[in-house]
Parts: sequence; structure tokens; C-alpha cells
Amino acid sequence: MAKKTVASLQTGAGKNYTKVIKMVKSAKTDAYSVKEEIVHNDEVAAFFAKS
Repeated sequence: MAKKTVASLQTGAGKNYTKVIKMVKSAKTDAYSVKEEIVHNDEVAAFFAKS
């Protein structure tokens, strides 16, 4: 599935978007989970800044 997402982002207006992946630690269980989103290139820093 990841190949389809990346391939579709490489054409046309998709080049303005980036797939970002962030590790998030749970306060309750101390386990890590992965948060994935496709955001506009201008909002990448804001994605990593928010918790």
C-alpha cells in the first residue's frame, strides 16, 4: 500500500505533499505508537511541533 501512496504523490499536484511519520509515546503505558499523515510541504514543521 505504501508504494501506491508514494507513487500517487509523485505526479502533478502531489509533489506539494509529504508523507510524515512520527513516533508518539503513550503516557499511560510508556509504549510507542506511530502516527502517519500526508501533509502539505508548508505544514511539515507544524506537524512535528504539535504533540
